[in-house]
Amino acid sequence: MTTPADWIAGSRPRTLPAAVAPVLAGTGVAAYADDAVWWKALLAMVVALALQVAVNYANDYSDGIRGTDEERVGPMRLVGSGAATPRAVKLAAFSAFGVAGVAGLVLAITTAWWLVAIGAVCIVAAWFYTGGKHPYGYLGLGEVMVFVFFGLVATVGTTYVQTESFEVAALYAGTAVGALICGILVTNNLRDIPTDREVGKRTLAVVLGDERTRYFFTLLVVATAVALVGVALTTTWWALVGLVYLVPAGRATRTVLSKAQGPALVPALAQTGASVLVLGLALFVALLLG
Repeated sequence: MTTPADWIAGSRPRTLPAAVAPVLAGTGVAAYADDAVWWKALLAMVVALALQVAVNYANDYSDGIRGTDEERVGPMRLVGSGAATPRAVKLAAFSAFGVAGVAGLVLAITTAWWLVAIGAVCIVAAWFYTGGKHPYGYLGLGEVMVFVFFGLVATVGTTYVQTESFEVAALYAGTAVGALICGILVTNNLRDIPTDREVGKRTLAVVLGDERTRYFFTLLVVATAVALVGVALTTTWWALVGLVYLVPAGRATRTVLSKAQGPALVPALAQTGASVLVLGLALFVALLLG
């Protein structure tokens, strides 16, 4: 039987900073505009976390039934390891999508009905990342999805449901957070290049190759700093406190550029995840107090 510990591991808790950070950053922008609505921020957090867990379970299910996860270096996968049936993991994914949908519907009802369409697109994009006959995650487009939905949409959307206006600072904040979240996926796919290539999974890392993927990761870390300057120019220079993300991100970059392979890249994954959370939290505090 699948244990609670198995389900927790299958939800990939190390990826959850990718859900928390954009909501923190977006709420920070709303607070700076004196329009923070805390119960809406909480609902936005529920949406983001539920979507992240749903994506993780959906990815586990889709990769598992394709056999992509049979030989892997990273953490255990529920379907690939046989710890859970594909049907159970698919149900878990749909349940998480349902939680995100309900919370998102409340936000739409109290803000603007067109947000329902945005939410529907997010769910469809999350499922077809690795689901369906032609998953775009297998075509090197995973980073595009992550940047757009977990970066821009999540951050700008969090700000909008509270301020009911489009803030330029939220766009810069979403760019910063989105670039760094992409770094998590790039590191993961860098680690999995050999196994992904064998099963025909053409991630961006497989397309770019090992060396260029490592440089791309570095570019994303630098792009985050540039976007932070944009946040500072449109809000307060206190936003540059967010540069503290470079402490864990710098460690991850050293590991990536050291040509580490396989399990040796796992610490870089954890450090990149930590840098995303640090960035979101630092922006939230700086903009709240600034």
